[in-house]
Amino acid sequence: MWETDFMRGNKVSHYRLFPKSLGQVISKFSVRELHISFTQGYWRTMQWGQPFLPSPPGAELWVWFQDSVTDVDGTWKELTNVLSGIFCASLNFIDSTNTVQPSASFKPLGIGNETDHRFLRYATLPREIVCTENLTPWKKLLPCGSKAGLAVLLKSEKLFHSSFHSQTVHIRPVCQDWQCKTTSWELRQTLNVVFDLHTSGQSKREWSLFKMFSRTLTEACPLASSSKIYIDITDNPQGEQFELSPATTLLSQAVVLGDRRTFSVYDLTQHTTFGTMRSLNLLIRWKSSEGDMLRPLLHAERYVAGYGLQTGEIHTLMYNNHPYRSFPVLLLDSVPWYLRLYIHTLTVTSKGKDNTPSFIHYQPSKDRVRPHLLEMLVQLPPNSVTEVTVQFERALLKWTEYTPDPNHGFYVGSSVISSLVPSIVAMDTNSTRERPLFSSFFPCKEESSYFVRVYTEPLLVNLPTPDFSMPYNVICLTCTVVAVGYGSLYNLLTRSFQIEEPSPGLAKRIANVIRKMRGVPPL
Repeated sequence: MWETDFMRGNKVSHYRLFPKSLGQVISKFSVRELHISFTQGYWRTMQWGQPFLPSPPGAELWVWFQDSVTDVDGTWKELTNVLSGIFCASLNFIDSTNTVQPSASFKPLGIGNETDHRFLRYATLPREIVCTENLTPWKKLLPCGSKAGLAVLLKSEKLFHSSFHSQTVHIRPVCQDWQCKTTSWELRQTLNVVFDLHTSGQSKREWSLFKMFSRTLTEACPLASSSKIYIDITDNPQGEQFELSPATTLLSQAVVLGDRRTFSVYDLTQHTTFGTMRSLNLLIRWKSSEGDMLRPLLHAERYVAGYGLQTGEIHTLMYNNHPYRSFPVLLLDSVPWYLRLYIHTLTVTSKGKDNTPSFIHYQPSKDRVRPHLLEMLVQLPPNSVTEVTVQFERALLKWTEYTPDPNHGFYVGSSVISSLVPSIVAMDTNSTRERPLFSSFFPCKEESSYFVRVYTEPLLVNLPTPDFSMPYNVICLTCTVVAVGYGSLYNLLTRSFQIEEPSPGLAKRIANVIRKMRGVPPL
């Protein structure tokens, strides 16, 4: 938390825990909210459950500017260049061709009732590769860096040897009390990692901090007021599923994703947590392979259909797994300009019947200027699959617009699905109550539902690609013809011909020497 207010034009030069680099960005560009994520891999909802904080593959950036900004597009371009340098990423490739201005999605997550979407910008780079150079500046934003606390586990060679890796930074204004008399800036850094025990070389059904990160915890960050580890033991009340060591008597309950969960808590600020060895190595040893994962109520898929390099069709599938309740979802699709959508072919079907959206916002693209933007509000029937299809035509790019490996294909960003999903238990609407950070990111205003954001897979589309080897072949052929033709003509014009008698043989030379000694004329 940073107790300052840039909304009123205050210029702050004192920084304690809040990173100065991000504070200067907020002040200079009049940012009200900033959300950025770098993700490697795709979150498999049906295998891993609903993510605590979803993010699409690649890089994602969406920003709310203050209403005092006059040139939003110019400020957005400067901001992306600055963030590109801070996080060592390719955010400078964000321009008008991959930036959209949503009209209904991505509401502010902090305080403030302003919903003028003219001050909102959203962009993705689905091809962005996350590497160590992105993790290092992310760790430097932490108060203790990677020297103490939980950050000592963040070794790049371990984190990137995983099935899924996502690092995010969220900045938003929040209230400090329930009456919201005072406000502050909240900086939240999250890291989601999914390890596969088989690919990591661990055939045994056990998990520990040392085996996963090659390190153990020895102390909390000295600057942290709270440092805790939560282990979900909801499905293991009597220890019949797995064994957790060292054991702890500190338990906590929280409503996470509409379900009440029970956690074992390890408080790193207490010296008794580390024991006599001054080291904490959590170990989970599974006793049984049985156990059902909570099935997500909402998930989505997307794929490209068709054949050839002229036309195609985008299919988006949205699953409502609730047995008896329907709920609306807001679908956002941003499609590049080189895929020319045929909006008249847009169809929405549920259980074999047409499902008419209650709200549609479509902004057509302009070649080399802006992408397509499609937003729809669709009601999902209970226990159903809703399919959204739209046809498109592939455009032929200029030869300078192709990537260095054009035959690999062109990426299309993930679709974004937002919804209020029915909750199993009553949600807590008090945003100032103390609870785990991973359960309180999205604001909750209703007790009967909770907010969920789902991302689909990015698409890989092939475009008509010219034969880039032809210029090389033409150059080789041309150079060969010029070398043969011009070389022969040049030799004929510059070379001089002289007739020379053949030199006599060895026997004739010896005979001439003898005849010369005798005074006889040579042969």
